[in-house]
Amino acid sequence: MADNERTLRHEMWRRYAGDDWAAFDALPAAIRNRVAAHAYDAWSVNVMMLWQHYKRLYGRTMRAERALIRYLDYCERLEREAFASRYSEAYGMTLPHDAAGVTVLR
Repeated sequence: MADNERTLRHEMWRRYAGDDWAAFDALPAAIRNRVAAHAYDAWSVNVMMLWQHYKRLYGRTMRAERALIRYLDYCERLEREAFASRYSEAYGMTLPHDAAGVTVLR
């Protein structure tokens, strides 16, 4: 399937097949909000699989939601760091967004 993905995320993660909208709709509201604010497409099917894992660990609780949101924050940081590293290799300079010290636009 062709898409407009132009990042190196496919080198970092595996995207699982499934209905992204159904997976998104099945997530708790706090997690849906975090997925919607993710700097990149958070791949809702992957997030649903993670949510099922966290529910097994903690039950369907606020603790599970917070743990998953922290993990999504961590993944987003990894993606940004990988992108900044690739940018630096390609252009020999710091990613302008990082050089300016600004936060991710959401």
